[in-house]
Amino acid sequence: MRDDDLLISAIEKYAENIAEIYFSWEDLPNGRNTLDSLGINRYVARQKQEYDLSQLAKHDFSFNLLLNGNCYGKYSQSRSFFAKIGDTVEYLQETYDLKSVTTTSPLIAKFLKQNFEDIEVRASVNMGIDGTTAMDYVAEYFDSFYLKREYNRNLKRIKEARAWCDNLGKKLYGLANSGCLNYCSLHTFHDNLVSHESEISAMDNAYEYEAQCSRYLKSEKNQKKWLSISNFIRPEDVPLYEDYFDGLKLATRVNKNPMRVISAYCKGSYSGAITDLLEPNHSGLFYPNIVENKKIDSNFSKTVLNCKKDCGNCNYCTNVLNDALIVLE
Repeated sequence: MRDDDLLISAIEKYAENIAEIYFSWEDLPNGRNTLDSLGINRYVARQKQEYDLSQLAKHDFSFNLLLNGNCYGKYSQSRSFFAKIGDTVEYLQETYDLKSVTTTSPLIAKFLKQNFEDIEVRASVNMGIDGTTAMDYVAEYFDSFYLKREYNRNLKRIKEARAWCDNLGKKLYGLANSGCLNYCSLHTFHDNLVSHESEISAMDNAYEYEAQCSRYLKSEKNQKKWLSISNFIRPEDVPLYEDYFDGLKLATRVNKNPMRVISAYCKGSYSGAITDLLEPNHSGLFYPNIVENKKIDSNFSKTVLNCKKDCGNCNYCTNVLNDALIVLE
């Protein structure tokens, strides 16, 4: 959710294509910037968010609270922390009919299962759930799961996860527009930094951390691999996933133009740099080129969903990328 009436208008415009609204709450860590780290007044932010939620509550949306910070530090097991979560969930249930919570913490999940039987508890994409074994480990805590973003292009894995969920009465979700690179060695490290942004910003720091995906893609050599090491789902290809996922999430919290993201995926079509729809957005790294979505092979998703993943001996993704590059005048 943002302090932006245009975003609310975009959501309302495409209401029939949107099932859920995801939002964080006040200063509860949520896997992204906190109010303190952004320098936003808490009272003003609370008033604006209450107004936005009240507007969206007029539609038939389900609301999902994000408690998916990768680390809660000293509060991870504290009574005061769980009391605050309980008060928040109870308030949001009563006021906005909160339906679900997405979290990375098995303790938060356990707490919710014990105290809010009618709340769907969902395993965050940040947990890296990579298949049925991973889901089975935590089946007692979660009602639904985000499948690891790296498997967005692996139909075999998706089908296995879907069958497992159906058998146990669970739900399966995917993240459609992640700009993160596959199997990033520093993903957990970066998520931890984000969880502690407010504390870190107050320190006399020796280093500034630049996301490794950005550093990696500054190399022209590595840019050629981009399509094969990414995992996004194009707006045009969402129908390929409808039989397998209960929903596809759109990340928009740090996107410069979230209205464009919503419009593209709800229309099922987009003309422009596909990177502009992703979070994080790597468009600037390709400059003066853009990766024109409309020039990506229309069979791309069908092909990579069923390919052997033998990228070292295949140039398909490289060729598709080369064909989709446009030099800006």
